[in-house]
Amino acid sequence: MKAKRIDVSIDRSSPVPLYHQLAEQLTAAIVSGELQPGDPFENELDLVERLAVSRPTVRRAIAELVAKGLLLRRQGLGTRVANRKVHRRAELSSLYDDLARDGDNPQTRVLSIQRSTDAVAAQALDLPDDTAMIAIVRLRLAGGRPFAILRNWLPAAVDLGRAELETSGLYAVLRARGIRPVVAHQQIGARMPTPQERRELELKGTQPLLTMTRSAFDASGAAVEYGSHCYRAEDYTIEVMVDER
Repeated sequence: MKAKRIDVSIDRSSPVPLYHQLAEQLTAAIVSGELQPGDPFENELDLVERLAVSRPTVRRAIAELVAKGLLLRRQGLGTRVANRKVHRRAELSSLYDDLARDGDNPQTRVLSIQRSTDAVAAQALDLPDDTAMIAIVRLRLAGGRPFAILRNWLPAAVDLGRAELETSGLYAVLRARGIRPVVAHQQIGARMPTPQERRELELKGTQPLLTMTRSAFDASGAAVEYGSHCYRAEDYTIEVMVDER
């Protein structure tokens, strides 16, 4: 498949560095869908010749797109447009809503709903280890492709139906019942998948998982939910805002 040439306008009289002009226009082509995931990216030397710019300029622009997760460089395969990532801020939001907002057609398969105990989840919610909770396991898809495995534990008094969990995000379901998380403790990490996770997320080789655990509470301090989620690392990033006070 031949790489598509993107129309780029370089303004040499502008104070904006040439590499940044190039990076911004190439980014726009990917974000707009002009370049699709998996598309081959124009050769570095071809860009140099076509735009009459230096090789370091092109290299720096491409490096910016690689750093943003928009381009993927692999030995023997060249440079290609990466799978579209979901960039999620570390806040009390629903992955379902994030995917829907970005037009990724989220779908959910409820793998299990059962009443059980879990010491880790109970401790995270400041509850006795033997507290009975509702344990939910869901497979989230984006654009028909497996994207994340979501494991959640909620107070046993919360009555949830499989159908609503397959058509809405968990937080939307909770809000419909007047349950509103307002504060949470969240941890982000990474690990290798289990054999079952590898099958469910259709992972190959040594692809890792991005993980996130979260303990959420309502305004009174009562436990709302504990989540332990894992995502295909190549498709997902979490943005954290640092505010120096």
